[in-house]
Parts: sequence; structure tokens; C-alpha cells
Amino acid sequence: MTRPIRLGMLTPSSNIVLEPLTASMLSGLADVTAHFGRFKVTEIALSREAVQQFEPSEILRACELLSHAKVDVIAWNGTSASWLGFDTDEHLCARITAETAIKASTCVLAYRDIFLKQSITRIGLVSPYTDDVQERIIDNWARSGVRCVSERHAGIKDNFSFGELSEAQIADMIRQVATTPCDAIVVLCTNMRGAPLAEPLERELGVPIYDSVAVTLWKSLCAAGVDPGRVKGWGSLFAIDSR
Repeated sequence: MTRPIRLGMLTPSSNIVLEPLTASMLSGLADVTAHFGRFKVTEIALSREAVQQFEPSEILRACELLSHAKVDVIAWNGTSASWLGFDTDEHLCARITAETAIKASTCVLAYRDIFLKQSITRIGLVSPYTDDVQERIIDNWARSGVRCVSERHAGIKDNFSFGELSEAQIADMIRQVATTPCDAIVVLCTNMRGAPLAEPLERELGVPIYDSVAVTLWKSLCAAGVDPGRVKGWGSLFAIDSR
């Protein structure tokens, strides 16, 4: 019997959303399983202490443990490079592969791939973050040629609390940014319940909605050689060609 494809996911320690959502999205794929490793992330801010949570040493320790499960890919299922810079994820992926011999990807680099594939240059941005983090994200994306034309953020820095935002609250934020024409709406945080909203709100609003948990899964499936189009009912993201 052919063994299943195993997707390794690096998970912020206080995240309560991404594991169950990933399992739900994969429920129709009997030959693909997801496996998770955690490292300490409790606060999203620009302080030295908060930024230090993303130093590679702890992340690489979690990667080593995931490698014991012989996963086919390791993905950083978090959005820190959005405010720390894309190069942080590029360097992280290189180190993961160098130390584990496993292909690596991240949520933020997956967004960059999608924007290039879909010729997206104007986004509506929804996040739970504070003013300064949101501003840093907008500036970072602008330098890569993607302009934020509308945004809403919840002003929270406690990572656990992101997961307590209701789907109704997130849907309201999405509808507000959709009032400004854009190429896509981004729900930027892997501890927000945006993925279940993508398909119904795409029908309602007529614009693609890319949730971070879904984006990480899309990229992981592509990296593992699995057609993401096999994931049904979670929005137009999974119809994007993996090549």
C-alpha cells in the first residue's frame, strides 16, 4: 500500500485555530495527513521580546522533531515575515531544508507566489493585529509591489485572543474592506477563522478571499506534489494551478 503524503506544519504555541481547520480542509483526502510541531509564540508586537520569539533556534528544534515523522514538506504556518520581512522566511526555509533535507515553505512566501500567479497588485487586508504591526505589514507588501487599498484590524497583540474572534466579526471586517475595489482580500493570521468564510463570501462579494491557514495548506500540497484542486468547498484558492 502506498503511504500517505505527510504535511508538517510549524504552529505558534498559543494557536487554537489552524490545526482543526487544516484537518477539516483535508477531510476529503484520505491519502494526505497533517502533523504539527509547536514553538513558543504568545504575543504579536514589534518589541524586542516579541520579535525574538521568531529566532530560528526554537523553530529549528521543532523542525527536527517533525522530521522524525518523515514528513514530505515542512511549512511555517505563521505570518511573521509579513512584518519582519520576506527574507526572514527565505532564510528559514533554506535552513530547514539544509538541516532536515525536507522541502520547506511558509504562509507568507505562499502569498507572494499566489499574488504573482494571479497578477494581484491591490489587496484588502484583514488582520487581528495592532496599528503598528498592521502599518509594517502594509509597508512591507508595498515594497514588493502589492498595495493595500483597504484594511481592517482588531488591535490585539495577545496571540491566543486572535482565535477567539468570531466568524461573524471576521466576516464583518471582510465586508468592510470589500467596499473598496481590490484584486483579492487577505485574512492575514493563522489564528483567525477566515477559511470557512472564503467560499460563501466570495459568492456574495465577487472577489477572491485568501485565508492564511488555507494558503499554507495550498502551498504545502503543491510542494508535496498533491493537486490542491482536490480540496473542495473552501474557496477559489484551491483552484489555482500548483505549477
